Amino acid sequence: MDIKAKGTPWSVIALACSTLLIGCGSDGDDGKDGVDGPIGVNIDSTSTIMAEFTQASITDGVVSVDFKLENANGVAVLGLNKDYDIRFGIAQLAPVTETIEGEVYDRGLQWQAYINTLKEPGTLPDDATGLNPSPQYQANVEAASNCDDCLVDNLDGSYSYTFQQNIANVTEPLTITYGADNTHRVTLELELEQATANAHHDWQPSTGATDDIQTRNVVTIDSCFTCHQPESLALHGGRRIALENCASCHTSTSGDPESGNSVDFTYMIHAIHKGQDRQISTPDGLIPAPYKIVGYGGSLHDYGKVTFPQKPAANCASCHVEGAGAPANADLFKADLSNTACVACHSEKPSQNHTDTNCMACHNATDTYPGTGNAEKRHGDVLQAYVDAEAMGVSFSNIGLDASGKLMFDVQVTDASGAPIASEFVDQSTRVVVAWDTDKDYPAYADAPYSGRRIRLSEGSYDAATMTYTLLGSNFDMPADADGKTFELWSTIEVCFNNGGYGVAQVVMTACSDNTRSVAVKEPPYQFVWAGSGLDANAQTAMRRSIIDSAKCQGCHNQENHHYNNGYNCQTCHTADKTTRSDSDYPGGQKSTSFAFKAHEAPGHYLKYAGVQSGTVLKTDCSTCHTDNGIALGRASERVWRYGDTTTGADIWVSSDAGTCLSCHQKYLSDAGASHIETNGGILDGTSVDDVRTRAAEACSTCHTPTQLRSIHGG
Repeated sequence: MDIKAKGTPWSVIALACSTLLIGCGSDGDDGKDGVDGPIGVNIDSTSTIMAEFTQASITDGVVSVDFKLENANGVAVLGLNKDYDIRFGIAQLAPVTETIEGEVYDRGLQWQAYINTLKEPGTLPDDATGLNPSPQYQANVEAASNCDDCLVDNLDGSYSYTFQQNIANVTEPLTITYGADNTHRVTLELELEQATANAHHDWQPSTGATDDIQTRNVVTIDSCFTCHQPESLALHGGRRIALENCASCHTSTSGDPESGNSVDFTYMIHAIHKGQDRQISTPDGLIPAPYKIVGYGGSLHDYGKVTFPQKPAANCASCHVEGAGAPANADLFKADLSNTACVACHSEKPSQNHTDTNCMACHNATDTYPGTGNAEKRHGDVLQAYVDAEAMGVSFSNIGLDASGKLMFDVQVTDASGAPIASEFVDQSTRVVVAWDTDKDYPAYADAPYSGRRIRLSEGSYDAATMTYTLLGSNFDMPADADGKTFELWSTIEVCFNNGGYGVAQVVMTACSDNTRSVAVKEPPYQFVWAGSGLDANAQTAMRRSIIDSAKCQGCHNQENHHYNNGYNCQTCHTADKTTRSDSDYPGGQKSTSFAFKAHEAPGHYLKYAGVQSGTVLKTDCSTCHTDNGIALGRASERVWRYGDTTTGADIWVSSDAGTCLSCHQKYLSDAGASHIETNGGILDGTSVDDVRTRAAEACSTCHTPTQLRSIHGG
């Protein structure tokens, strides 16, 4: 090994003399090689860190653990000591019962933390509406820095820790009775300036078993990442990143003293995701009941501003994913044990028909009150219409022109077997949208506004014998250069179902009325190539460049988005050159209504900067929605965007790549940024489409590659 040493002149002389002596042929033995030091990277030098428990035991209430630290390459991380920000938690999974009016109810297994504190309310926000301050218990962790000899460094990347909290007889501030047969969980959280590590270890103290023991692992973090970005779920200042650590600390006895609200993990997560739809029943009717938490320094987190993207919100499987790779208790929501999730979403008194919060007394699978059903049944009723409608279809035929040269075609709605569905079951106000130039950016708004390209079923004729609609595009003209263009017919047709609920045995397709709901039939747009007076059955349709991954949209939003809930074909109406819309909250008073602008500006995509400012969803990660090539610039040089000037509101026309950037950055664009765009061939002040196309010479893609764009946008 190489050794770099510092020395004085005297030590150099001594070294020279000893060298001379050795050269004279001394008969002494050479010194033996020293023991090699450990191979690893110093904790201050590593850019990544991972922790793993290797052993845990409890003796007379004393908890001892062994763990190791490695970097992402599996190299040992050396040098941890108690003065780093490392903390440990300990909890048990114990059976819990609840007594209501003298009757004992089984509430299943719940995490109980051994380390707790009683916290008094602190500083309240200026707006204390809906807050009920009160002392609350909170589960906690212990810091290694509070003990001089609890943490031991084994000098090889492995460490040992002895807990300060003895768990044999915990009575303050809560009584927690140790059960050696219960599953126990130790947790670790280590936060460095450059990296964070969380770890947990489950075992049964009485046997030492780690396999085939009770757990309460309900969801995985991967389910959360369907909608959330990983860095956005680094909470408590970024130090807590693992669901298992969260669940064993956010226990049923934990609350927020400033708001008085429970922060039990089940309750908190369901209440947050109910968002703006959370209500409570009062003698005056239903009123908003937003879930609120007061954080550090009196900062208010008002989750009544959250727009939960899952529609319908009854889809438990959006988080509780079962099947291959699922956690051990993924189906726990079907167990009919705890009321916690119910009241978190539906509030303490969800309607005038409910007098208490003992939901499971009626909503269970074995002893159900007539007409109610358990959570799985009732949530399934809400979803059943969507499941049935997804198996249905929409077919188009006889595409051609009428005597006036207007587009005409037939439409049938079919059930799962392919049989046509009668008109009484179909919402007559729903439409079919016609478009062309689908391989580019859809029809120019000036040539055919989307409002003219929508055709209601009620506007056509209906043949009851064949259950077929004939629709006519009377409000738009066919393009003069239609031959060879790719057209599409996009169905937004909906079928009616009963609502389900109390006393309804089964959700089924039902004749449309004021008492039914309509659900979109999921069908991809029907695309074809135009030739002469009809379609060319042999021609290959032209494909638009890949921009977004609709499966990612569907994963987060499920069955519904905003309107026209048949997939994510929004650009068929919201074209890049679509006229702006008045909005007094926007600079200049005019907002683009292109799909890109509306998607990027949507409040749910922008929570880091708007809404609750939680950063829970990071819009800046392009991969949230886009395909791998979906952010490549320079692919659509003919495209021209229509915007409103941020000062006057007057229409301006913007070149292709510049308009893409403005869909996020227009309201924040500095003079320097505008100058950069224009210097590199972008147009921000076009007076017309032709003006932009004449002057634009964008070179954005030279520097702004997809890799570079992802890097600067948090991807």
